[in-house]
Amino acid sequence: MLRVAVVGSGPSGVYTAQALLEQSGVPDVRVHVLDRLPTPYGLVRYGVAPDHGKIKSLQSSLRAVLEDERITFVGHVEVGGEGGLSPARLKELYHAVVYCVGAAADRPLAVPGEGLPGSFSATEFVSWYSAHPDAATAGFALRARSAVVVGVGNVAVDVARILARGAAELRGTDVPRAALDALGASHVREVHMVGRRGPSQARFTTKELRELGALPGARIVVDGAELALDPTCAAPPDAPGALPLPAVVRRNLDVLRGWAGAPPPTPADEEERRRIRLRFYLRPVELLEREGRVAGVRFARTAPDGAGGVRDTGAYEDIEAQLVLRAVGYRGTPLPGLPFDPARGTVPHVGGRVLRDGTTSLGEYVAGWIKRGPTGVIGSNRSCAKETAASLLADAPLLVGREVSPDPLAALRAEGLRPVEWDGWLSIERAESALGRSLGRGQVKIPDWPGLLGAARSEGPRPGA
Repeated sequence: MLRVAVVGSGPSGVYTAQALLEQSGVPDVRVHVLDRLPTPYGLVRYGVAPDHGKIKSLQSSLRAVLEDERITFVGHVEVGGEGGLSPARLKELYHAVVYCVGAAADRPLAVPGEGLPGSFSATEFVSWYSAHPDAATAGFALRARSAVVVGVGNVAVDVARILARGAAELRGTDVPRAALDALGASHVREVHMVGRRGPSQARFTTKELRELGALPGARIVVDGAELALDPTCAAPPDAPGALPLPAVVRRNLDVLRGWAGAPPPTPADEEERRRIRLRFYLRPVELLEREGRVAGVRFARTAPDGAGGVRDTGAYEDIEAQLVLRAVGYRGTPLPGLPFDPARGTVPHVGGRVLRDGTTSLGEYVAGWIKRGPTGVIGSNRSCAKETAASLLADAPLLVGREVSPDPLAALRAEGLRPVEWDGWLSIERAESALGRSLGRGQVKIPDWPGLLGAARSEGPRPGA
């Protein structure tokens, strides 16, 4: 029997487990999917926006994999870190270990004032409204009138959309009660989503972009002069010598042009609706302070440099904001006991096989963002997982000859750990359904560690969760 541990139960981890079973030429494979949290699904549960029901429905396909009798979900088990299982210990318990630990760190803006109260990473905000048990429970300046979201990718669009939504629109989602109440009492009227480059270089998808325009209580504002700065946007697509545009860029530009050319609203409409302003060619250089908190962002005006990048023009613009969320990308973090490439933010590997001092380490593998960096969409993890699984299974004849623990779960319990298995997760699901019913809603997430672990052990969530 080949015993494999997959560390991480998000899409990359689940797809790796699935690929190991589908590609296996080994007669008997058993996979334990380990996670630090007592809940599965990773960013599908804790990163996908609550109003994205179609994407969140991916949990159903991930669930089908985890319910395979050859796979065991092992939650509430930390790997690395203080008190966590070390990679060396995992190699004693399993023939092979695949690390699918993602890229958990946010890229900073690295500008003065970034640490002021009222300045957060988008991930902190997403974790809060997604009920991640590690999330800060308070502190978001939703009494602000103006918010700035730095970044023009899908995460930036998500947080801008949530800020502009009414609580009634989110009531049918699994947003935790405290976050729903806070969003319902929000004073935010303007959301500025700002990128340092042009609209043709923005990273959002057309679907995400159009969803902004579909918000019933918000108006999208685009400055036609900023669109005109972008050579790709300014040139007619049929102009002589015009380069063919990727389909997504062409669609995005069509949407943005439509918003820029829309007639101005009436004063009554303007008073009733929130505004989302999409800004381009502005690079943040400083967060401004007033009375010890964020009061705005100073941007340097940029312009195309003719080589695909931008240059500063020497002009500046200040945008008032009492809440600033940065959404400028993610980065992998070192896992104690594993090699790490600080320049790339990944674990060095060849075909998914971990490299130690330039040599492949038999029995250690990576998949997902910690393997290739934070790129691609959820579906990109499938091919990545298949490559790693193929490498592992090619090594199987060497791996199965090594003596490992006959019962890794018993060994974990003997070390004082209390893993949450699949039945515990099902208990959490039942508790979240009961919590939702008590609030007159659908399923509502339990937002804290005591509530989750209590529910997993059939003690139920704490009152008021």
